[in-house]
Amino acid sequence: MAGSLGIFTSIVAAAAMVSCGGETPPPALAPAAPASAASVATNSVEPPPAAPAAPAASTAAPESPRRAAPSPIVRYTGFAKPESVLYDADNDRYLVSNINGNPGDRDNNGFISVLSPDGQVTNPKWIEGGKNNVRLDAPTGSAIVKGVLYVADLTTVRMFDLETGAPKGEVAIPGTTLLNDVAAAPDGKVYVSDSGFTIGATGSLEATSSDAMYVIEEGKARALVKTTDLRMPNGLAWTDEGLVVCSSGAPEVFRLDEEGARQGVTTTAPGGRLDGLISLGDSLLVTSHDASAVLRGELGGTFEIAIPGQKTPADIGYDTKRGRVLVPHVMADTVDVYELR
Repeated sequence: MAGSLGIFTSIVAAAAMVSCGGETPPPALAPAAPASAASVATNSVEPPPAAPAAPAASTAAPESPRRAAPSPIVRYTGFAKPESVLYDADNDRYLVSNINGNPGDRDNNGFISVLSPDGQVTNPKWIEGGKNNVRLDAPTGSAIVKGVLYVADLTTVRMFDLETGAPKGEVAIPGTTLLNDVAAAPDGKVYVSDSGFTIGATGSLEATSSDAMYVIEEGKARALVKTTDLRMPNGLAWTDEGLVVCSSGAPEVFRLDEEGARQGVTTTAPGGRLDGLISLGDSLLVTSHDASAVLRGELGGTFEIAIPGQKTPADIGYDTKRGRVLVPHVMADTVDVYELR
């Protein structure tokens, strides 16, 4: 995330990183009808927002039309800078990483919330920094491998038991600046991106040139590639063709081969400052802070706005059972749910 880019651009500049696979949805993306009040908990969700008023007439030159934001089928509230949502398919629940404070602070107050698909916040602080021997400063992306939850946390990847939330160890990665997203391969390898910046005293984002991709195997991390050509890598997704990455420092999505070389570099024309990334069969969904939207496209093709009107969208998740896109809004402290149909 160069200059004022990426998830923490939203935190600082808008105040201001699962990546999980899924089944290929039908080609159109449309919101479902809003959930009724009886189907959601009033202490954990809000009704969908009203449609925005029509803009006033203007004699200025017309701009490109912007699509109105769709209404989410569920809106969860009560978070503290929710940066990432992961669908835990085995337990049919959503896990939300909360930074809770300044994203670079080692304050041990980050936490993981548990949500049910029916609209309940079932455990606001299931895993909480400073409690039950947990260390968690500013958690971002996460992934699940063999009953273990892997969570990126500044310069360390922390592991937790998926059933109990108890700590299961950690992997510190020296020389990193901001470990941002995590993705798991079918062979059990865990990939983690270092976005390569710090936040300056004035709130600006300062590049550290530590941009890299790491692989964790048998509890040890090794660098797959370290280069600023990654353009501040952020979101990760495992696909049938391997690891796919989106950059916050450029409007680019690409695949990394086994040697760490970029393949199929594709520009996301509707907007940059990319953040979250998920794979849906042959297509990809990626969040863009510039476009305030979730984009949809594929490597070597074009990307278009799929879900407009998304302010500060961070690391999205995907509910494979229901075909839902889970969008955390890091500055609004909400998680919105949209249905693919």
